[in-house]
Amino acid sequence: MELRHLQHFVAVAEDQHFTRAAERLMVSQSGLSASIRALERELRAPLFVRTTRRVTLTEAGRALLAEAERILAQVRAAHEAVAAVQGVLRGTLALGTEQCIAGVHVARLLAAFRGRHPDVEIRLRQAGSGALAEEVAAGRLDLAFAYRTRADSDQLRSVALTSEPMTVLCHPGHRLASTSAVLTPDDLAGEVFVDFHPDWGPRRTTDAAFAATGVRRTVALEVNDVHSLLDLVDENLGIAVVPRHFRHKRPSLTALPLKGTGETEYETVALLPPDRATSPAARALVTLLETGDEAGGLAPPQEGSQPS
Repeated sequence: MELRHLQHFVAVAEDQHFTRAAERLMVSQSGLSASIRALERELRAPLFVRTTRRVTLTEAGRALLAEAERILAQVRAAHEAVAAVQGVLRGTLALGTEQCIAGVHVARLLAAFRGRHPDVEIRLRQAGSGALAEEVAAGRLDLAFAYRTRADSDQLRSVALTSEPMTVLCHPGHRLASTSAVLTPDDLAGEVFVDFHPDWGPRRTTDAAFAATGVRRTVALEVNDVHSLLDLVDENLGIAVVPRHFRHKRPSLTALPLKGTGETEYETVALLPPDRATSPAARALVTLLETGDEAGGLAPPQEGSQPS
């Protein structure tokens, strides 16, 4: 089995199309098809279901894809490790992050990293924590800033960023805004909730907190970006339970503490593959992260700060 066969297979799986994959790889379509056929002969199994419009993975293809991505990621890391020993950090840093992650200023961190390692190409992907964890485990991302979940597999390790309590945000005219009592999930029963997609860290935290107390809630307004969530709450269309630092993004909203959720907190981490599979670029970024260099803006958010 040749590495180029795996590279060709992964490209076709990603593009779901032989012509597009061939163009991206800058090889002929006939050469790409021959490469896939050679791989199928060696494995004695069809890897794709071919139609006139696209190709899809067979069960054997899906099984191979995860392993092929890991192998290619390890080969890339090996090349980069040799370059690092020679004194030059090269290659690619593939980073994932949730929106408005607490504990790190991502843009400032990447600017500091680029200043130290200009020969490394930086690629950034924004998504929910669940998808990011899967991509780190599969080798498609070198690391990700995300919410820690119990579902994180033994294929991942983490570096703590920060943790913070969850806060209720509501319109100043909402009935809850005038309360002087500390809120519990029971107090929010029957409310209209604005929240993120279930893959997002804040949504996972809130779902876990309410499930732990046995309070059922319905998310009527589901969004995929922070500012849309704040806009909906600002129009008094619902309330939101979010990490505490979100309150600084919309001072016009009323922020209320939420208790009775046990030890459930919004805990953010840097997710990485096992140490042996961590790329030199990811190691360098983590080193920068752990030094707390002020130029990187890495300190956890303080009261009154406005993290990204």
